[in-house]
Amino acid sequence: MIVALTLVAAGCASQGPQEVLGSAMVTAAVSDIVGNHAIFITTTRKRSDDPNQGFDGDRSSTLNYARVNVTVPKIHQVGQIERKSRGRSDDPSKYFMASQMVGYDTEPKFEAALNADIAARGGRAMVFVHGYNTSFDDGVYRLAQIVNDSGYPGTPVLFSWASGASTTGYVYDRESASVARDQLEVTLRTLARSGARRIDIVAHSMGTWVTMEALRQLAITGDRNLNGKLGDVVLASPDIDVDVFKSQMRRYGKPDKPFIVLLSDDDRALRLSGMIAGSRPRLGDYKDAAELADYGVTVVDLSSKSGTDRFNHNKFADNPEMIKLLGQRLREDDGYASDRSVTDRMKQLGMM
Repeated sequence: MIVALTLVAAGCASQGPQEVLGSAMVTAAVSDIVGNHAIFITTTRKRSDDPNQGFDGDRSSTLNYARVNVTVPKIHQVGQIERKSRGRSDDPSKYFMASQMVGYDTEPKFEAALNADIAARGGRAMVFVHGYNTSFDDGVYRLAQIVNDSGYPGTPVLFSWASGASTTGYVYDRESASVARDQLEVTLRTLARSGARRIDIVAHSMGTWVTMEALRQLAITGDRNLNGKLGDVVLASPDIDVDVFKSQMRRYGKPDKPFIVLLSDDDRALRLSGMIAGSRPRLGDYKDAAELADYGVTVVDLSSKSGTDRFNHNKFADNPEMIKLLGQRLREDDGYASDRSVTDRMKQLGMM
């Protein structure tokens, strides 16, 4: 069992130095930078004693707020996150680098900054909910990569729940995910008040369970689509028991715009997660697309596509073709017909 836990937990994130900010920054020319992204953050993590780390894996009793600016080097390859290794200089011309992090000690201060950014970016916002075994810095850099490679034009918001980022912390992460669902609901309601006209959600792995629970709670209160502002809901490699997902969808109701589930039958992380759960199928490797369609779900099968991680768990972001099509889907704003056209191309990608 310990071996299985270790393999599952290892499948979601890299195990780097867990630092967002570096300490020995090398100056880079503007021509060496291909992207500069302001990432807004709501998190159930505690603030770290190490200012370079930002937030650690312990749980906070309150929601914390921050913003991090991340640069992407010109040498960046689509689907990759170029991170420095230990002992290397913090060189923005070679690596993803965070130039500064701003903390907000009150929700109103955070909302004011968030609202201004959303207004400047055309009223669009996207929330990314990371998976298990994900440190704070891994979540920040993954969202920066998604935004950069997809060409997303709106405001990116990272909801970072208190994953322990440990290879033996699967149970801790499951419980941290449970703790976080109310605060994700708070985050979504904050965005709905912000002036955003469209709020997209991209969730990965265990983060999809947190997302579905928050959406379920919104439905219970009669506000399942955030007063008409909810856009796309993308569930990538969802680590959710299939029966649990069906129950969540029954409570939520058939969505006005189908949720998108990105799955792959060679996802080794989900296979091991299913073993831990008593050989129960996970949504991320469930093959009955027709049955899921009855719940208002569009399935995109990425089994035939390659990824860069050995567990095939991150194809939604590290497959260059997929991340570009996902970006097109998120950028569409002309109604259901054009949305469906891009989704059809995403489905066709999985057949190639």
